[in-house]
Amino acid sequence: MSDAWLLGRARELIAAVQRADHAEQLRVIATLDGLLEETQRRGEPVLVAQMLRATALARLVTRGLAEEAEQLLDEMLAHTKRHGLALLRADAHALRGRRLVLGLQEDAALTEIARALAILDDAPSPGVPLGRRASDRLLSSALNDCWIVLNQLGVYEAAEEVIARAHQAIRDSAGPHEITLQLMNRVKMLLGWGLRLERIGRHDEAREKFRTAASMAIAVEAPFAESLFPREAGVPAVDQVGVLAASLAFAAPSTAHVDRLRSLHGAQGYPHENILVSIALARCLETEGRVDEALEVLFTVRNTQAEDNSQPSMRLNLVRELARLSDDGTGESGRHSLLAEYAETLEDELWSLRESQIATLNTRREHERLSAEHGAITQQALQDPLTGLPNRRALDERLRTLAASTLAQPLAVALVDLDGFKDVNDQHSHAEGDDVLRVVASTLRDALRGDDIVARYGGDEFIVLLPGAPLSAATQALNRSVKAVASLPHHLSHGVTLSVGLVSLRPQERAEEVLSRADAAMYQAKRRGGNQIATSPASAADGVDADEQAPVTDPTPDAASHP
Repeated sequence: MSDAWLLGRARELIAAVQRADHAEQLRVIATLDGLLEETQRRGEPVLVAQMLRATALARLVTRGLAEEAEQLLDEMLAHTKRHGLALLRADAHALRGRRLVLGLQEDAALTEIARALAILDDAPSPGVPLGRRASDRLLSSALNDCWIVLNQLGVYEAAEEVIARAHQAIRDSAGPHEITLQLMNRVKMLLGWGLRLERIGRHDEAREKFRTAASMAIAVEAPFAESLFPREAGVPAVDQVGVLAASLAFAAPSTAHVDRLRSLHGAQGYPHENILVSIALARCLETEGRVDEALEVLFTVRNTQAEDNSQPSMRLNLVRELARLSDDGTGESGRHSLLAEYAETLEDELWSLRESQIATLNTRREHERLSAEHGAITQQALQDPLTGLPNRRALDERLRTLAASTLAQPLAVALVDLDGFKDVNDQHSHAEGDDVLRVVASTLRDALRGDDIVARYGGDEFIVLLPGAPLSAATQALNRSVKAVASLPHHLSHGVTLSVGLVSLRPQERAEEVLSRADAAMYQAKRRGGNQIATSPASAADGVDADEQAPVTDPTPDAASHP
């Protein structure tokens, strides 16, 4: 199975799980979990992140499994941050927002979307080293996931901005599935928006939204036939997808739509889509005076979707439609007018709340952007630009912190110097030398323990801090690094090896003193041929026997072959 096949299969399963019954959804999730295990064995960072997204999303759309998505989203956030995958990290925040909406935590969901949009506002282009088309697809996916939450919250103006940006991202490279997804999403948004406008009496604007949705439903026919969505060949999309059929009915309610809507009523899909279909069907029945049937349709969907929290604004649309059809005008006139006035006032207040949500979103988005910018500036001040490791300033801060912490004791300190590095610069170029430094830095970091700290000290020297490590354990850890660098392919390392001076921090010892001892030990390793580890000379101040503190070398098996 190639990486491309794994990713393509995950996309197919995600398209299927959203319109499958519960038993089939569980089977899809089990398959996706297997694909995730396979990608994690391979270790390709972008593929792992995309598979984490797929497995989390499948749980978010499956009844009763949303909580299981939390751990996967936490893992996705940590993974994407560690590997610098900005677009996928934004997507993780968007999916977390979706999870929060399901938990009725709307304000927290808005914050997650603000974080996602702030990341996308400043994401470098193409964002990940996959090429323009793949990067655009990831951007569009993240924006779509942001859009879903904004649409769920009924913040339609912000949702419109985001989905337009998602369309722009894949305008030149979108396939049939992406085009279908974009059009169907916009249809759902326009129908919800139109219903919301009706609630505050703006009926002309609502009708315009419905007409636009209907035109998009017609436009989706061609790409739908080639999309990844489960479908019946040769059958029009409006006869298979509830929201598309509903859009035609909202634009022009009539009995001509009743049979089609009845066949799609209660079909598998998102609960809020069933609400749209139900309201559209009820309006078509109402045109024939079949109000009792219309009410039965609406009561049925209200009862079957009682536990759904995926789109609070859509449930309000359903309740309003029930209230409108149930009002036969025979109630006490004064009481009726007061209830109507109350409902109108409440709707105006809810509309004002929506405007407040938009302002809150924009404020938090700007705050997240500025915070990220400040964090990046701070990181740059503490990071070596060539290797990405902490620089000398960061090293000094970490060494002071660890020296003062009892939990970090014993603290081993190593100075690492490259053998033969001058020859790389002299015989090749400084650009080649920079490449060797980057490769060695990465190899050194990967071979050590998770809590160990590697910093670039300057030139071809590195400092390693090993908290909680006695010399014996530190020697083992550094031995892995020495052997790993010595085993690198020649075209990557140009034959450089490591000379390591290793010491243990003494009580009350200053940073410059411990680094000086590590430097002296490193030169011992150099004099003995390099490609090895040496500890500092014996000293009574160390409080150990001279035999234990005598110079120790641990040459790797091929040390003799290196100068």
